[in-house]
Amino acid sequence: MTTRTETVETDAGPARISWRPAPAPRLVLALGHGAGGGTDTRDLRALAAELPAHGITVALVEQPWRVAGKKIAPAPKALDTAWRALWPALRRPGLPVVAGGRSAGARVACRTGQELGAAAVLALSFPLHPPGRPERSRADELLGTGLPTLVVQGGADPFGRPAEFPEGPYALVEVPFADHGFAVPKRSGVTEAETVTTITDAVAEWVGAGWE
Repeated sequence: MTTRTETVETDAGPARISWRPAPAPRLVLALGHGAGGGTDTRDLRALAAELPAHGITVALVEQPWRVAGKKIAPAPKALDTAWRALWPALRRPGLPVVAGGRSAGARVACRTGQELGAAAVLALSFPLHPPGRPERSRADELLGTGLPTLVVQGGADPFGRPAEFPEGPYALVEVPFADHGFAVPKRSGVTEAETVTTITDAVAEWVGAGWE
């Protein structure tokens, strides 16, 4: 697979986009990472590997704090600011762009997608609330996207299990037994390969539904 890396200057410092182009692209899926890691998580890697065959160019976005080697993410406002600065580069191919990400990256996509002109929003492991603190809900971010939205959520995610999510104008796919990082316990009888396939199939089917 051909990968091209691009550095983009933002007010928070340089950010990095790793492009995984589709042979015959019809849209770009931009994926930001979470607050606890980069773009090498199982879900982001899998989507970057599988979706180009479905006509989806994947852009893995590293926020400036990760590029700088820092271990702690800045405040949400700073993440949003850097994401906005990256958007012109994500639009440069001239295709519809889906704003997406996992965990904190999903929140960024939800908060900024409509203002940036995204075609839709993909929220992987949306952190509905801090673990053990359901009263601190972030549902308003998800419910307020104003765009076609897909949530892909682990069935055992301590940041919000699927049954905890409110009704709203979005689709939700449960990944059985998976935690916040989409890891599954061996006792579940579900393999990591099956889990990854659940994620990639759900996203490919959603994109193929024709809303773009």
